[in-house]
Amino acid sequence: MSASSTIINHPSFGHLPADRVIIFDTTLRDGEQSPGFSMNLAEKLRMAEALAALGVDVIEAGFPVASKGDFESVHQIAQHTKGAVICALARSGGAKDIAAAGEALAPAERKRIHNFISTSPLHMKYKLRMEPETVLDLITTGNTAARNLTDDVEWSAEDGSRTEPDFLCRCVEAAIKAGATTINIPDTVGYATPEDMERIFSMLVERVPGADQVIFSAHNHNDLGLGVANTLASVRGGARQIECTINGIGERAGNAALEEIVMAIRTRHDQYPFTTGIHSESLLKVSRMLATITSFDVQPNKAIVGRNAFAHESGIHQDGVLKNAATYEIMTPESVGWSRSSLIMGKHSGRAAFRDKLKALGYGDLDDAKLNDAFTRFKDLADKKKAVYDEDIVALVDDEVRDNEHIRFGALSLTSCSGKPSNVTLSLQVDGKAIEAEATGNGPVDAAFNALRIAFPHEARLALFSVGAVTEGTDAQARTTVRLEEDGKLVDGQGADADTVVSAVRAYVHALNKLLVKRDRAEPEELTA
Repeated sequence: MSASSTIINHPSFGHLPADRVIIFDTTLRDGEQSPGFSMNLAEKLRMAEALAALGVDVIEAGFPVASKGDFESVHQIAQHTKGAVICALARSGGAKDIAAAGEALAPAERKRIHNFISTSPLHMKYKLRMEPETVLDLITTGNTAARNLTDDVEWSAEDGSRTEPDFLCRCVEAAIKAGATTINIPDTVGYATPEDMERIFSMLVERVPGADQVIFSAHNHNDLGLGVANTLASVRGGARQIECTINGIGERAGNAALEEIVMAIRTRHDQYPFTTGIHSESLLKVSRMLATITSFDVQPNKAIVGRNAFAHESGIHQDGVLKNAATYEIMTPESVGWSRSSLIMGKHSGRAAFRDKLKALGYGDLDDAKLNDAFTRFKDLADKKKAVYDEDIVALVDDEVRDNEHIRFGALSLTSCSGKPSNVTLSLQVDGKAIEAEATGNGPVDAAFNALRIAFPHEARLALFSVGAVTEGTDAQARTTVRLEEDGKLVDGQGADADTVVSAVRAYVHALNKLLVKRDRAEPEELTA
């Protein structure tokens, strides 16, 4: 990469300083491929807006040719999300792919078509069943077609980290000649080490004609736990775009985590003298939003955004932090969005105080209907609990902002006695129509789920059922996670309530709504030479 004051005159970003790293977020595309992590259109739009506000440079919105739902998601994000380049994925050898990407991106202020094809010997032989020369031809064809639709074109060498160096150089050269302005070398299966990735990018920068006129990009998976380390090493080698996801979500073990990369660059600027456009104070807010949408909580010891990231239990550590926070904290909690205050609210707290609390917790954009519903549930909870903590409010508001478009929980009554079957009467709203069902079961949760199957018949299998407490104490809200499986498709739902059975039903209903969205998705047709 050029060491001059600018790298290239990029079609979307103009002249970029040599120390500027572009953040390419693929939460909505690669991240959504995590088992159970499906999002509907409204959720994707919310997430795209949050990513743009966070300062993400490029948002990969989806794979338009995959399904009508994916096409519509990309199209709507392109139309409504401002401030970031909107990107759509396509296969280099798929004329329909590239045409669909161009059409979906048409309303975008700035748009990018990201085309890819496998280049490793293993992938070419067994996945593509193509000869290397055919792959080279498709790289030229795909990038030429994409460039006819937009000036901003990215090309990826799928399984690039396991591609033979000489062939990889030929592929990159072909992509550049055909009009690609960003070249991505992904570690698709998470096999590489930091030394591998730095060496690959250094080689390409030195050997490929035209390398000084494009931006190189790193996309690292976390199968060996090296996603972030490999990404930082890639930047050392010359990459100036990082492909990552919020909370590190993605296929298998996930992708390199955006929040970890950004804070590593910011905290260790002596080792990584680069800059990004990310507003780090919003990292926790966006992390929590994604956790709400996907129904997948961040593990407590997750770097940057886990609840233990700035917690200190050791007496020696606590003493040091009280004397000088820098003794055991390498960054401030506030720098990523944590707040040291936790105002306790109760049944006498009014609507204005509740609204202020929501703004402080990052829910300032809640519409009036959802605010009213959340406030009603807050008052009900405050009548049952002595004190309502921030975590309680987050749990119930998250429950309200989840988009349950087709099925909504109504009410539940149950009778249960030890040694006898439980009986549940359940009411739902299904596409606006009230439906009531009654069922028995081996305990109240089993009875409630049986009633759900009667009220809304389906064949999905319960693959996971997990209950935890939002806060401490016997009056704590329950937070339940439900995973459903149908024809190989997995979805996770989450719900919270002071009543554990109601919490379970809310989680199941949320999972069912996500399943309805995922039923419409299919794999695109296989490429042929």
